Amino acid sequence: MSEVLVHVLRGPIMESCHRGDVVVVNTKGQILASIGDPHKVTYIRSAGKPLQTLNVFLSGADSRFGFSDEEIAIMCASHYGEDFHRDNIIRILEKLELPLEALQCGSTLSIKPEYAREQLISHVELKPFNNDCSGKHSGMLAACLVNGYSISDYTQEDHPVQKDILAAVSEICELVPEDVYIGIDGCSVPVHGFPLYNMALGYARLANPDDREPKVKDACNRIFQAMNNSPEMVAGTNGFCSELIKHTHGKLVGKLGAEGVYCIGIKGLNIGLAIKIEDGNYSRALNPAVMRCLEDLNILTEEEIEALNQFREPEYTNGVGMTVGKVSPVFHL
Repeated sequence: MSEVLVHVLRGPIMESCHRGDVVVVNTKGQILASIGDPHKVTYIRSAGKPLQTLNVFLSGADSRFGFSDEEIAIMCASHYGEDFHRDNIIRILEKLELPLEALQCGSTLSIKPEYAREQLISHVELKPFNNDCSGKHSGMLAACLVNGYSISDYTQEDHPVQKDILAAVSEICELVPEDVYIGIDGCSVPVHGFPLYNMALGYARLANPDDREPKVKDACNRIFQAMNNSPEMVAGTNGFCSELIKHTHGKLVGKLGAEGVYCIGIKGLNIGLAIKIEDGNYSRALNPAVMRCLEDLNILTEEEIEALNQFREPEYTNGVGMTVGKVSPVFHL
């Protein structure tokens, strides 16, 4: 059963709580720590994007198109659709010689609430590059072009690019593709469901790929490098993923997934971490839980903890901005 990870306090009273599951795994597949069910099956959602981006390299798309770190990072991203994100998507599509309309991710408001309000107030015309998954879709299109696959139906489960991506994710997470559950993600492509244990294992290997075959090792290293060199592309201004990567100076990559999933790969320590908040809350429960895990694992220096302090025990505010409580992790690994 999931355990209580986070309390939401209003004044002196716990008003709500969030349960969840956590697992820490090394590259050999050993569980080093866990809370709740380390084998809970859930969808990896957008936390899977860095693993899915492996196919950009395995397909030969990166070699053909010469993607920059910024371009690779946004393929791994759930970005806010800020100006620099949209410009980056356009640059990728120009390399692919494809129109914006080739992206089948939909045109959505920013996943950052404050920026979404600005878009509404300004009557912004939404286009596919506003979608937080447009980078992932761009990488899929690139792989299609290199392999001669059709691009009109690339989002379909039985499309060869989706089968290639499933194979790449399954290999690094030590899964059999037939055992992976397939759902449909918010951006209309297949999303993979499997145990948290395997998510953590995949991230441990993404950050520490020395025992992978050369082509996979090179792809992992490039993805890790790109996310660390261009952290602003992974989320956006003051986004947790971007700030976490930026302030940890090349020691890790971390990625959010919808419905309260978070995965981290830590370089040098050969470990990966996966978290699932049971009720799917990621707007308040997830970041404090991630920070508590990193602190308990002694991953962060005092300076790094201070730089990320806003995410550790965030204030709980009301409609006029008054602090009325806090969101606090209540567990230890």
